[in-house]
Formats: sequence, structure tokens, C-alpha cells
Amino acid sequence: MEGVQEGRCLAITGLHDGVPAHPRSPGNTTPGIPCAPPALTGAGGDWRERSQWPAQALPGGPASSRPPRGAFEKVLRLGSMASKKLRRARLPQELCERLSRHQITTCQDFLCLSLLELMKVTGQSYYDVQKLLSKVSRACAPKMQTAYEMKLRKSVSPSSAFLSTTLPSLDKVLHGGVPCGSLTEITSPPGCGKTQFCIMLSVLATLPVSMGGLDGAVIYIDTESAFSAERLIEIAGNRFPTYFDSDEKLFCMTCSIHLYRELTCGSVLKRIMSLEEEIISKKVKLIIIDSVASVVRKEFDTKLQGNLAERSNFLARGASVLKYLAEEFSIPVILTNQITTMLSNGLSIQADLVSPADLSLSEGASGSGKRESSCVTAALGNTWSHSVNTRLILQYHNLPTRQLLVAKSPVAPFSAFFYTVEKSGLVLQVSPLLISIISWPVAVEYLAFHPPSFSFINFLQRFDTEQ
Repeated sequence: MEGVQEGRCLAITGLHDGVPAHPRSPGNTTPGIPCAPPALTGAGGDWRERSQWPAQALPGGPASSRPPRGAFEKVLRLGSMASKKLRRARLPQELCERLSRHQITTCQDFLCLSLLELMKVTGQSYYDVQKLLSKVSRACAPKMQTAYEMKLRKSVSPSSAFLSTTLPSLDKVLHGGVPCGSLTEITSPPGCGKTQFCIMLSVLATLPVSMGGLDGAVIYIDTESAFSAERLIEIAGNRFPTYFDSDEKLFCMTCSIHLYRELTCGSVLKRIMSLEEEIISKKVKLIIIDSVASVVRKEFDTKLQGNLAERSNFLARGASVLKYLAEEFSIPVILTNQITTMLSNGLSIQADLVSPADLSLSEGASGSGKRESSCVTAALGNTWSHSVNTRLILQYHNLPTRQLLVAKSPVAPFSAFFYTVEKSGLVLQVSPLLISIISWPVAVEYLAFHPPSFSFINFLQRFDTEQ
């Protein structure tokens, strides 16, 4: 786990005779050791000077001179939840301000310090610091809840559990719309309407709860410079003409959507790791990143040694932070992805690559005239695929009609819809085609033996006929 501030690292687990290694011991040079706040100086000298204290003297010294037992392991286990701001741990405002002057702003920063350092920066006694440690630990620890409590919370306030897409059939299949508290991915080839969908959802999130909205602000991270303010106003005015009947309402809506253009992986990660304060201050109810794949595929060539591991690490860290934000504030997070083509020969298609998310197929021919099949699937690999909770796929059908597939969802069967992109955004054309009755192992076997020269709907029709 790496730090969220430049020059500040997080915890590293180390053992010395069964006791966690002191973070300042000279023998502990592994990257990841927490850096002391720059202002920790005084009678004991600068923290760099104190780092020369012999490690073997620590176990024999006073208990307050050693880091709290298991503190570093605790931070490692807590993961993204440890990035919670200290003021949200319900510490006194004056204490939070005092700690912030020493660059201690998150639970993570606080838990990585030794008792001596905490006593010095807080000006409190040993026992008071122990109480603070306990309070901060509880604040960032995952809360246990029963299935009944989850069900009760959603039934009491169903509007806070989903963001309606205003596409009735899709909302019905998804049990209310885009789920809050989880990651939803929208994948498609270029030009199918990913950005249009995201802009439409931005408008919807700003609407009052009585209209199916979330009555909040939106953070829109644009990595492709594809966002259009003119299109935002057009969708709002055409989809809700009676509500957006004045320039004042359109102005308020546009002021609620905060756009950031981030063009590198580093800037995207830095942005999402700093969103917690912004979510609170601006009452954010929706986060959109359009798109994740754009920056990742530009910066990481997976053919080069080591790049695949770095890419996986970046995606895992980003997904972890986004999941924390989604769950902590019960808001939906929308991510867009691109597609990639998996080439295969006959039975060499791997079963884990031919899933409901991979049924948009095409056919090509090699230079020798031998027919070669290809499987079009979402980019960024299996690790990322497992990170998202819901996956929607947009694909071409017959112009101007396109298809929307619910390819992955914890609550919905695999479903397909026809839609067009209008002035008012996405508009469904027909009722959904539910195919939950199909056994996917049978479907995979069918695809392996039949040249995939047909669309998704053709596949369903032929499959049904042959059965």
C-alpha cells in the first residue's frame, strides 16, 4: 500500500523478536516506512536524528517509546478506509487543526505514528493518546451489518439506493437503476454513446429526489476531452422540458457538475484520492470517470516487461479507492471502458473470455484465406473485470439502432435492449430481451463450434431454433 501524499509513505509490517519493528529503526530501510511529519522536532531532536536510535534498545525502553503493537498491520488491513479524513473520525476541531499543521490529515497518517510522536503533536497524555488511537481505529474500521439491516435501509429510502436512468425497462431489470454504493462500468466501441449516457446521468443526478434524481452535485473526470457543456444543456432541456423551463434552472444544474480534465494515470489517481473532502463540501452524489481505459492504454504497453504488473497495481488501487468512496457515501460511481479483440482459433477460446460480456462477436479472414474468429471483449483484463459490480455494454446493431446489454449485475439477469441516441439522450426502442434461461456453458460450447459471423440477437435466434 502506497501513500496518498507526495513524500509520505504508509505502513510496512516488520517484526523484531515478535514485536512490530520500530518505523525509525536504522535497519528498516524498506520503501513504505511512514515518513515523520516535518515539524516533529524539539528536545528529542529531529526525527531523522531519532531514527538513529538503536533498534535493539526499543523493546527494553518505555512502552511509550515504541509504536503501538499491530498498528502498522492494522493500517494495511484497513486499506482504503484508512484514508478517511481525521475530522470525519469525530475528533475535536481544534485537535484536527493542530494535527493538520503537522501534515497529519487522515486516519492513515495518525495510525502510522508512534505513541511518543502522537503525544508530542497532540500535547496530550499517554492515556489520552491511547483513547484517540482507539477512536480513530474504530472510525476507519469496516462496519458489520446484517442482511436484514441492508434490506431495511433500502426499503426505507429506496431513492438513495439507486439512480434512475429514466429508461423504464432498464430500471426495472436493475431493480431501480444504477446502484449506489458500487462501481458501474459502461463499455462499448467508439461512437455507441458512452459519453452521451454519462452526460445524461449527470443531468439525472442533479434532479430533485421527487423526480428520481439524487439532488446533488456531480464530479466528472474527463480523460478524453469528450465532455460537452452544450450537449449537457441540450439533453437537459429536451429530456425534462417542463422542469428546465428557465435559464436559471439550467444555470444551477450546470454549476452542480464539476468537470476535471485529467490526462495521465498519475493525475487521475491523485484526483480520486483527494475526492473525499470534495464529496462532503460539495454534496456530491455521483462520480463519473470517462474513461479509465483511455489513460491506462496510452501509458502501459503490456508487451513490455513489468508494465502489466504496474498496470494491474494502478487499476487495483484506483478501484479500491473508488469502492471506498462509493460505499462510504452511498453514491454511484460510473466508469467507462473501451473494447479489445481477442483472436482465437476454433476451440482455443478460453471459457473465462467467453462470458455474457463477450457476446458481441465479429469474423475476419487471415491472409492465407483461413477463417479466423475474434472475440470482442471489454478492455483492461480480468482483474479489472472483477473490480466492477455492474457492467453495461453498448454496441452497434442496425444504424441508427444500437444495443444495450446488461452483461454483469448482482441483481439482474443478462438482458438486451435496443436504443437510439436522440437530442434527449438515450431512448429505448423495444422491451428487454431476457435470456436468463440460457445455460452459459452450453452457449460457450455453441460459440466454439459455430463461426461467429452474426450479431448477438442472431445468435439467440439460432440457438433457440437448434435447441
